[in-house]
Amino acid sequence: MLNIFYHPLYCYGIDRNSRFPRDRYLLTKMKLEKYPDKILIREPKMIDIKDIYLAHDKEYVDSFLNGNLSNKEKRKIGLQPWNNSIIDRTKLIMGGSIEALHHAISRNSIAANMAGGTHHAHYSFGSGYCIFNDLAICAIKCVNDYSDISNVLIIDLDVHQGDGTAAIFKENKNVFTFSIHCESNFPLKKMRSDIDVSINKEMKDNQYLKILREHLENLNNVKSDIILFQAGVDSLKQDKLGHLSLTKEGLKKRNEIVLDFAKKRSCPMVVFMGGGYSDPIGFSVESFVDLFLQCSDYQNDF
Repeated sequence: MLNIFYHPLYCYGIDRNSRFPRDRYLLTKMKLEKYPDKILIREPKMIDIKDIYLAHDKEYVDSFLNGNLSNKEKRKIGLQPWNNSIIDRTKLIMGGSIEALHHAISRNSIAANMAGGTHHAHYSFGSGYCIFNDLAICAIKCVNDYSDISNVLIIDLDVHQGDGTAAIFKENKNVFTFSIHCESNFPLKKMRSDIDVSINKEMKDNQYLKILREHLENLNNVKSDIILFQAGVDSLKQDKLGHLSLTKEGLKKRNEIVLDFAKKRSCPMVVFMGGGYSDPIGFSVESFVDLFLQCSDYQNDF
């Protein structure tokens, strides 16, 4: 059974007037509740603030938590207009990722957060719907807190490059960053991951999956004691922010390839929801449901 973390503020902590499709969280949760034999939905606690400082500038963190970010900083993040729950929402999402991390490590298995994957957040500023970088916080925390974890592999298959994650870990030898993303897409200025694979607009299933397999083979020499999987589904052809042309079946195959890769390594994996902005949002929701059900099916094989 897959432990997956969710809180109502994942949805309602975003203002109803925001352009961000907040309902995707609640809709995904409602569909997953139909599989009680496969999915255990757990409510996270808020992150300890000192854990945010692991990956972020204290002045920036405190400015956000105290409601002192400038309008320019807020616009760079997005999600506007902000409601009164945005701070608690952020602390719960970060907490959900850390709790998923602990569950995955303690069971040497898979756990997930039904949010997160906030890979555009940099050390001292937020960007692209991302306030703090939960991938970075989790990577640093597991190396610091677990004596048997020295090497973290981040596999980022969101359609947008994980620029914040790449920048945070550019000098860190314990964390290896790997990203496949659409070149002609946000962010305009890409950072340098350990391996970046930039792909063209409108790429379809077969070519994408071929590239993924080839590059995962190239990761065979990269050590990993844990895998953090940013599993955004915004490469779907119905996604309004993606510019790729993957099908629902293609995304399921993508997930299978990554899960097989992790299974061969017998190391724990944390799955982060990442992006998904289809129109209508039901296409994204269905692919998120597929993702988490596939993770559950692999649970016993780790």
